[in-house]
Amino acid sequence: MSDRPHKRDVSPRNDKWVVTTPGADRASAVLPTQAAAVARAKEILANNGGGELRVRGKNGQVREQNTVAPGNDPKRSKG
Repeated sequence: MSDRPHKRDVSPRNDKWVVTTPGADRASAVLPTQAAAVARAKEILANNGGGELRVRGKNGQVREQNTVAPGNDPKRSKG
């Protein structure tokens, strides 16, 4: 794994939900529902050794952020 943590964003685009890597031009996945996009993003991160997942609302604001195991959570606390 590289020094930089793996990250994925889930956000709405038109009538679909997309999984993207921050700074990338293309989506990693385009899915019909938010739940499907979140599940795919978690799968991608788990396959890459874990990382950070951000879910954005329709206004573009981050409304949920999670660490996918093993991840790189800087705090050693529950939750």
